[in-house]
Amino acid sequence: MALNNQQHVSSPRFRWSAYHLAIALALSTAVPGVQAATSAELFPQPVYTTLTKANAVEEMATSKNTEGLPTAHYDAISADGKLLMVSSRDQPEAYLLDAKTGTKLATYKIGKVPQGVAISPDEHWGMAVAAGEDTVSIIDLKTKKLVKTIKVGKTPHNIRFTHDSRIAYVTLQGGTGVAVVDMTSLKKIDEIPVPGIKGPHNLDLSPDEKTLWVRDFVGKVAAVDIASRKVEAVIPVGLGHGGIDVTPGGKYVVTGAIADHLVDVIDPKTMKVIKRIDVGQGPHGVRASADGHWIYASVTGTNRIAVIDANTLDVAKQVPTRGEIPFWISVVGND
Repeated sequence: MALNNQQHVSSPRFRWSAYHLAIALALSTAVPGVQAATSAELFPQPVYTTLTKANAVEEMATSKNTEGLPTAHYDAISADGKLLMVSSRDQPEAYLLDAKTGTKLATYKIGKVPQGVAISPDEHWGMAVAAGEDTVSIIDLKTKKLVKTIKVGKTPHNIRFTHDSRIAYVTLQGGTGVAVVDMTSLKKIDEIPVPGIKGPHNLDLSPDEKTLWVRDFVGKVAAVDIASRKVEAVIPVGLGHGGIDVTPGGKYVVTGAIADHLVDVIDPKTMKVIKRIDVGQGPHGVRASADGHWIYASVTGTNRIAVIDANTLDVAKQVPTRGEIPFWISVVGND
């Protein structure tokens, strides 16, 4: 009998099996030598994982937790690795931290149902979503002040800046598209429709910034040509929602699936799934290392970070987290 989404997530028997499957994968799919790899080798750049139930963020290379972050939900790291933004799942807040020391530099009241956060590549702007307010809050990171809150559309969810920091794209999970925010005027200037998917959830940009890759809430990814606004493909992936990342150099597009076991790997040239990697129950956040060697997935059901070798597309190691519900991942140099 087929499982529905709720059964897939909540059945204790299913969770028990998924846990043991994750352990088996860690032992049986490891490449000789990789299993013994050091944290420095597996995490060549700092990797920050939110631990929602532990109210913390863990830096995976050092296994150091920054605590006192109520229901830590989404995070974002600055390009220089100095500033970390974190949203709370349950409090109407986002936090700015010194990434090296864990010191909380500021707390921002952003409104109901906080979701994604982002830091612009030039490190001028921080942005935090309040889905319950239909807004994004814009923070000047030079002054550490919240300077403006703007309406962007129904139930915004997450953010992606262009490389020049001039534009921010915001998914509208309660709508049908992606809002476009001009970072010079600090105004919403456009909205790009994404027909064919349900609830635009998370997103990323191709290296040439011509294509938006949008992960929806139920199990699809859309590739959208920004100039023509044409949806070039709608690609079935794992059940539920998840993060999405275009790996450095644009070789792959990878996405999680919180109601499934799978990280799907898409070839952006053919726009087809070329591998489905079983990592354990409930992978959500996905992000590649800045050098492109590793792909990380936060496995919410087993409290592990699955480390995937981007050359073989096999799970190299399952790394336990120091707290429950690893949800989102940010990586210095690829965030």
